Amino acid sequence: MSRNQARAIPVLMYHHVSTSSGMITVAPEHFAAQMAYLASAGYRTIGATELAAFLSGEDVPAKSIVVTFDDGYLDNWVHAHPVLQRHGLTALCFLVSSWPGEGGVRPNASNARSALPALLDHHAGERAIESGRVDDVILRWSEIEAMREAGTFEFHSHTHTHVRWDQVTASPGEKRERLHEDLSAARTALRTRLGDVSDHLCWPQGYYDDDYREVALNAGFRHFYTCHPGTNVGVNPLDRNGSVDGERTIKRLEVRDRPASWLASRLWVHTRPAISRAYLTIKR
Repeated sequence: MSRNQARAIPVLMYHHVSTSSGMITVAPEHFAAQMAYLASAGYRTIGATELAAFLSGEDVPAKSIVVTFDDGYLDNWVHAHPVLQRHGLTALCFLVSSWPGEGGVRPNASNARSALPALLDHHAGERAIESGRVDDVILRWSEIEAMREAGTFEFHSHTHTHVRWDQVTASPGEKRERLHEDLSAARTALRTRLGDVSDHLCWPQGYYDDDYREVALNAGFRHFYTCHPGTNVGVNPLDRNGSVDGERTIKRLEVRDRPASWLASRLWVHTRPAISRAYLTIKR
């Protein structure tokens, strides 16, 4: 492989970029520094199509990387979108498709004269969603469209309800039926609102089992994003071992609320497959 081609692609996992600190949240100043580092160090963000091509054995340039966000929080629009736009970077957002609502676009950090929306911390946001105040926490469809039009975000499925059906159903058959309904509803919602739906799916809480995988494959998904740490390597397109009908499982690196130097050190490790494997073995 040429030194100009990627040997591995790290996939970064974010949830919140918010001034409300807490669980799975990166402060805006740290996120801005992390993205500035990616841009200055020559990293190149790629989307789902190019990642899929790499995983199938095609070449992509060295220092290619994927940035992902789970759930579709309002702070992705308020704080993450302006930073990505400033640096010419892109991200994937995995939407829970029953959550976004209607209404106009709210202010974000690119307009210093506007008062920004109040942002809830993660646990307060969970309670707001449970009580029906989803608009206090989650992107609106108008903001999703604005992010798509700006080219900063592409949107993929995180199911329709974010329910762990293995935890709330009485039998494996019921679990499979409810999951099938959930994924079908997600595909319909994204196709209706965005015009299309991809075969990329992020599992809620990173959980899946054989039933989940089989139902999702039957629903038309082929690329499955997990919370398992590690990096992602391509395969020889002539080697079908480890792949069923183009299925791929994608590992991700949870990004911490740390300075850019922390991210730089992790990327040095996880752009080198052998070092990445050794590092994770030692950590385990």
